[in-house]
Amino acid sequence: MATKHRALLTLARRVFDIELAGLRAVRARLDDNFIHAVLALEETYVRRGKLVVVGIGKSGNIGRKIAATFNSTGATAVLLDALDAMHGDIGLLDDGDAVLALSYSGESEELLALITALKQFSVRIIAFTGAPRSSLARLSDIVVDARVPREACPFNLAPTASTTAMLALGDALAMALLHRRGFKEKDFARYHPSGSIGRSLSLRAGDLMRRGNRVAIVPQSLGVQEALLQMTSAKSGSVCVVDRNGRLAGVFTDGDLRRQMAHGEDVLRLPLAKVMTRHPITVREDALALEVLKIFREHKIDDLIVLNARRQPVGLIDSQDLPKLKLT
Repeated sequence: MATKHRALLTLARRVFDIELAGLRAVRARLDDNFIHAVLALEETYVRRGKLVVVGIGKSGNIGRKIAATFNSTGATAVLLDALDAMHGDIGLLDDGDAVLALSYSGESEELLALITALKQFSVRIIAFTGAPRSSLARLSDIVVDARVPREACPFNLAPTASTTAMLALGDALAMALLHRRGFKEKDFARYHPSGSIGRSLSLRAGDLMRRGNRVAIVPQSLGVQEALLQMTSAKSGSVCVVDRNGRLAGVFTDGDLRRQMAHGEDVLRLPLAKVMTRHPITVREDALALEVLKIFREHKIDDLIVLNARRQPVGLIDSQDLPKLKLT
């Protein structure tokens, strides 16, 4: 690549550096006002109110993402367009709601006109602004300082670092509220019924596993050669090895076979009890798919044995099946 093109990478890294510096600056100034904002929102939702997000231009775009994040965590939020609000849409606001106003300068005329109109309602107004002494700040009940050292724009004009900081503040507010409300992983399934998040939080290991003749389950007294025939029949890369009570005693995989053969042993003549891997990683059939995904990520295995409450193998989850299930 030509040297002159390499300069583009230098420019891109400089943008990252400026935006990271902006995030660090806003993070360092987080104070009691942020706590007050979280508690005000918690009170709003306890009273069955909602969050109304307002912003002009780029701030409005950031507001749309913030509202979406709140909704995805079960906290009702809407984006109110400032122009439409002044022509009737202000009717979506109710007494007891909370308003999140986004304006870096805090002096946007359209936004200030809207906030003035909103103050006729009994609402709490939270402002994200880079100007804590601005007109917006004076009209607001709680002001969170979103000031950044500079924009990534070479002219220090285009909203870049400032919008990134507002987005991060919105995420922080949503996550802090999530914590206060005791929102759990299982609750995500209610708000993400489709897509990988919903499936991973609603499906169980028993829904994902291979079963019946697609799972090779053999006694530990069986020889390796016979076990390989069972693996081939099940079109699987492993066999579940059980004791006389049908409980899992170990697993034997094609990887185990290769490792044993590398030692020069006549492995085909040995019983599974001598060559199997004892205490393999397993999962209960009622475990969430989310837990299954975590096990595969952390342990880098190909097959995961599914057990019932009596520690008997009832199925097998093959890592190659996960993309088909749209969980990854």
